[in-house]
Amino acid sequence: MNEQAVANMYGAMRTDINQIYSKITELEMEVSEHSLVINAIQPLDPSRRCYRMIGGVLVERTIKEVLPAVQRNKEGLEEVIARFNEALEKKKKDLAELEAKYKIRIKKGDGEMKDDGKKEGNAQGVLVGPAGANE
Repeated sequence: MNEQAVANMYGAMRTDINQIYSKITELEMEVSEHSLVINAIQPLDPSRRCYRMIGGVLVERTIKEVLPAVQRNKEGLEEVIARFNEALEKKKKDLAELEAKYKIRIKKGDGEMKDDGKKEGNAQGVLVGPAGANE
């Protein structure tokens, strides 16, 4: 393969990894929302009315009917997250193999420290410590 094809393949793999990361994050937020709902309705009377959004339609049910469904949805989301994590690890492994095979290294941005100790830009010698260092 030529250099451009390898670069395109590498970019596509990195894009895939980023998409998987964002999907995992989105699903983890949904699991968190499901947990909040479960914790909110669990201690309530099972015969109490509650409302649930199903496919854009608000339906009236009892807590006794809704709670198991929400718990099943949460478990299903957790399984999907586990599968996405497996796929992510496989993609990372494939990316590492591609990096090793073609000796790919990422270039750093321009505004960073160079090896000889000089800084880019007009630094005036101001030293800033970590946040909260004055406490």
